[in-house]
Amino acid sequence: MDISVIVPLYNEEESLPELESWIARVMKENSFSYEIIFVNDGSTDNSWKVITSLQEKNPNVKGVCFRRNYGKSPALNVGFERAQGDVVITMDADLQDSPDEIPELYRMIKKEGYDLVSGWKQKRYDPLSKTIPTKLFNATARKVSGIPNLHDFNCGLKAYHHDVVKNIEVYGEMHRYIPYLAKNAGFARIGEKVVHHQARKYGKTKFGLNRFVNGYLDLLSLWFVSKFGGKPMHIFGFLGTIMFLIGMIAAIVVGTSKLWAMYHGDAYRLVTDSPYFYIALTMMILGSQFFLAGFIGELISRNAEGRNNYQIREEI
Repeated sequence: MDISVIVPLYNEEESLPELESWIARVMKENSFSYEIIFVNDGSTDNSWKVITSLQEKNPNVKGVCFRRNYGKSPALNVGFERAQGDVVITMDADLQDSPDEIPELYRMIKKEGYDLVSGWKQKRYDPLSKTIPTKLFNATARKVSGIPNLHDFNCGLKAYHHDVVKNIEVYGEMHRYIPYLAKNAGFARIGEKVVHHQARKYGKTKFGLNRFVNGYLDLLSLWFVSKFGGKPMHIFGFLGTIMFLIGMIAAIVVGTSKLWAMYHGDAYRLVTDSPYFYIALTMMILGSQFFLAGFIGELISRNAEGRNNYQIREEI
């Protein structure tokens, strides 16, 4: 099979027939063998009934229906598990992503050898309240992920080589960082294509401003896990050792100053009267806790089921 198109959706009953018809037309014009996997993320409207009726007319249509709303990342992950195409395309169901982009995305994966191609909605039809935070978010994501050529991490229109979707796990709200997940899994050929962005035709957006806050938190979590997930002792042990040494040196200075005063017969005060004693004690306690956290994290990491789950590209 040439192409799998995965469409996660939530309450998009109006747009589904038009989207399916559009995708089918593009596939027929380019003689692609294909499947369309609609993942209904717990919609409360008639989306599932529409998908069922579309499947009756077009056997290339497939559907997955969640019992409740889990989010876009779980919907994509389920779609990835079921995808059979050599190239996997993801797009939103609101008709803001154009299926006319599919042939070029397919070519970039098959002919140019990209592992992943992300769409870039260079000209957007969104309000400033959405576009400005998006620009800031993408600038941060480029810096942290080390993928400087991507301008729109959160674009729903992406193309993947089959191997990519079978070797990454999209969880929580990590759909924003699929290129980063792919890079961490060893798929380094990541490209970008300027795509046409259309104004929403039906309904309203399902995402609020809180997604930007969650996005930054997810980015921080992903960076930390990718950097230190397999070696927690390197960060916690290092910080703990530094804090403990600073505290111990401070305690030695406080104790030495008292002994020096006693030896020369000068007036001195109790060690416990000095604020530096409590600062030193706190630093030593925190240092010990950080070190123990790293040690426990290392034990968990070494005994995790997937500790040796390395991605193998080829065997002979």
